[in-house]
Amino acid sequence: MIHQATAMTSEKRSSCPQIGKDVLMNHIPISPDIEGATDSKAKDTDPIDSHVERRLRWKIDLHVYPILYVMYALAFLDRINISNARIQGLTEDLELHGNRFNIALFVYFIPYILLEIPSNMLIKRVRPSWYLSGLMFTWGIVNMSMGFVKTYAQLVVLRFLLGALEAGVIPGIVYLTSMYYKRHDFQVRMSFFFTSVVVAGAVGGLLAYAIADLDGQLNIRAWRWIFIIEGAVTAFIALIAVFLIVDWPPQARFLSAEEKALLTRILAEDGGDKARMDVLNRQAYKLIFRDFKIWLGSLMYLGVGATGYSLVFFMPTILVEFGWKAREAQVHSIPVYAVTAVVMVLVAWLSDRLRHRYGFILLGCSLATIGYGILLGQDGLSRNVKYGALFFASVGGYIATPMALAWLSNNISGQWKSAFSAGIQVTVGNIVGVVSANVFLEREAPKYRTGYGTALAFNWLGGVAATAMFVGMLLENRKRDAGGRDYRLSRPDEEVRNMGDDHPSFRFTL
Repeated sequence: MIHQATAMTSEKRSSCPQIGKDVLMNHIPISPDIEGATDSKAKDTDPIDSHVERRLRWKIDLHVYPILYVMYALAFLDRINISNARIQGLTEDLELHGNRFNIALFVYFIPYILLEIPSNMLIKRVRPSWYLSGLMFTWGIVNMSMGFVKTYAQLVVLRFLLGALEAGVIPGIVYLTSMYYKRHDFQVRMSFFFTSVVVAGAVGGLLAYAIADLDGQLNIRAWRWIFIIEGAVTAFIALIAVFLIVDWPPQARFLSAEEKALLTRILAEDGGDKARMDVLNRQAYKLIFRDFKIWLGSLMYLGVGATGYSLVFFMPTILVEFGWKAREAQVHSIPVYAVTAVVMVLVAWLSDRLRHRYGFILLGCSLATIGYGILLGQDGLSRNVKYGALFFASVGGYIATPMALAWLSNNISGQWKSAFSAGIQVTVGNIVGVVSANVFLEREAPKYRTGYGTALAFNWLGGVAATAMFVGMLLENRKRDAGGRDYRLSRPDEEVRNMGDDHPSFRFTL
């Protein structure tokens, strides 16, 4: 899943590395020009000018997100274009009957799930620009190669490689972008970023519609052209992306030394410089792996993510079952994705404005329930009603998915804990990709009761996990407000400085 992948006042983690020694401890090289950056016109004790902060945030927006947006859209397109290829002749040519198509889908997730945490540990130690663009170029070549496969076995092997290469993309992007923003500036950006997924779905349908005209050109079938063209575009853009993807804030070439110092101060004031985790030791591992938020947040992401994978992999097939021909089905997927993208951004803006997450996740679960309920009871319903149900399912699922990522990141503090939590959440969450790939059974067409029922059940698994996380953080905030965690400050200084969000000064955002 799909992506990706959060914010703070006294509630947020200290997400930006400190200048100097602490940065080196984080294994993030420091830019030479940052020395002396704090000798700016404004003193650290002066209030931060809101207009200056807004200009800096806008500058960061323009440099951080555009290329990452394109990158993840292409990653998702290369992941799901097999569903467009399926109805353009792939099934017949490679004999993908029975559960063969499902296997080709889920084999992707084996390396994708296993390599996400190791990838986030690696990206922390290198320049993201080189790392992410290198992955992008290689998976583009692999995707293009799928246009030349002759057998089912070759397709499965290439899908496995594609999963391995894309494993580090969304956890790496969530981790990297969270280093630039305060908590309640982050949700709208994360949701906007995740519209790249629905844009990829819409563009995939449009491209497949257009590429259908190439069927037979150079004796190459249309489904092969889908892989060849889209893979080649990805590889080409990767060559440009290496110059556009930003690195860690101390390495950022687009920021002056003064702007880097200002960003460090903004993030420190947003979360307090106390809730840090710059040393990965035994204490840090305990705080990471015993944190209920990480596991509930991962379970939440797993649950609400079922909609995304179910629809992007099977929407063209579902629309064909509704009675549209292959090319018509590709076109009819576009409005679903377009409406979903608009609602995602609107809800994210409201969430940041109200500084609240939980209620919007339940809203997404409720809307998805309406959609899946209609599809499960579709007997006697018209095609237009069933088509409308897809809008509810898509909007509901995609509202909740980026919200789940941002909400956990909002409530995690410290460099190492942020890296691990993003990796764990996406790793656990993407298990649902394996499930989603195997529940839309060919023998159940056109009703797909197992597929819709499983997606609905997972949807509320995510809702229950979100509720448990909300209650747990609410109670923890009350304990901290009452001084119930102040005893932790009596521990050795090195432990207090490395507590992350376990520090009594940290407050969780709900």
